[in-house]
Amino acid sequence: MCRDSNGDTWEIYQSGTQWRWRRIASNGKTVGASTESYTNKNDCIANARRNGMSCNPV
Repeated sequence: MCRDSNGDTWEIYQSGTQWRWRRIASNGKTVGASTESYTNKNDCIANARRNGMSCNPV
């Protein structure tokens, strides 16, 4: 999980054996999510970056 300078939080999480991401606005509402799951966590992070994530998840 990491927080962008605009206050949005990005979660990279495992769903079963696959990886997904979601973007949560500062008001707590989910404003974006991956439309597919990824076998490789780095592929998931790369997709989140293409969708606006600028912070570095742990």
